[in-house]
Amino acid sequence: MTLAPGLRAHRLIMVEPEDTAIAVGSGDVPVLATPRLLAFAEGVSAAAVAPALAPGQTSVGTKVALDHLAASGLGAQVEISAELTEVDGRRLIFAVTAMDGHGTLVATAVIERIVVDRQRFLDRLTR
Repeated sequence: MTLAPGLRAHRLIMVEPEDTAIAVGSGDVPVLATPRLLAFAEGVSAAAVAPALAPGQTSVGTKVALDHLAASGLGAQVEISAELTEVDGRRLIFAVTAMDGHGTLVATAVIERIVVDRQRFLDRLTR
């Protein structure tokens, strides 16, 4: 498999108490927190390309534009889908959507990730 536009991944989640704005400290209502939604979106985008990466490679997030459009309460099911839309060398661009079980668009995002050598990346960390 090669890195090319069209690679996709999906994840269906149910909003749990630990996913809420209250739990993550981003608000005071029991709905899917934007930081959790972002984490799910990044995870799905990483999963979309993971099988196409060479051994020892991974992708890391570098830029996100997220529009959180609708609230999702406890127990709501939300499907997060990511599609690789652009490959520019090591730079990968994804279109992400999140839809609830009622067909409501919960969020859209554009996520940028960069392909890196996992060990070299870790070796460069400042400690």
